[in-house]
Amino acid sequence: MRMPYRWIVGFLVLLQVLATIFFVGDILLTMLGIHRRPIPWEMREMIEIGAAVSLVLGVVLGVFVLVHMSRRTRRLEDQLRIAAGALEEIIRERFDAWGLTPAERDVALFAIKGLTTKEIAALRRTSEGTVKAQTNAIYRKAGVSSRAQLLGLFVEELLEGSVSERMQSAETASLEEAGAREEAREQEGRRRVAVASRG
Repeated sequence: MRMPYRWIVGFLVLLQVLATIFFVGDILLTMLGIHRRPIPWEMREMIEIGAAVSLVLGVVLGVFVLVHMSRRTRRLEDQLRIAAGALEEIIRERFDAWGLTPAERDVALFAIKGLTTKEIAALRRTSEGTVKAQTNAIYRKAGVSSRAQLLGLFVEELLEGSVSERMQSAETASLEEAGAREEAREQEGRRRVAVASRG
């Protein structure tokens, strides 16, 4: 949230706290039978109107913040999904370029995910020696000498901005698809109106 919104939110929270103190205090004083000097009715009306308005504004602001955060969360989830798809595409392209066998692809994916040689062997139902041999073949084909360097190849490509380009193209495709769906809905709506007006 930007700075002006923080001040507005802070001000509305303060108003709501004061309104709560006023209403709850008034109820408690009445329940406890404590009499106080009455305030003029005009002043009381103004206080009640101010308290009610602050409560309504608080609800409106709460809805606004909720909608804003919901949209932001959705946008971040979309970006994360696009980035994951871009990473998957990068991995697939690299594996193709290196000429990895299907078994080597599996081992490489598990290695990138951080699994140990023993865990990879258990998942693939093979010996650790076989996994080590496949890992060495992967390193040789990729031109690296360790798992960290293998992972570094993908991280480097992500940081160089190729993912940004991929994300933009994927986002553009997603927006175009959404636009096409919206256009189809509009055409369907126009068709239904035309059919209804003829009938």
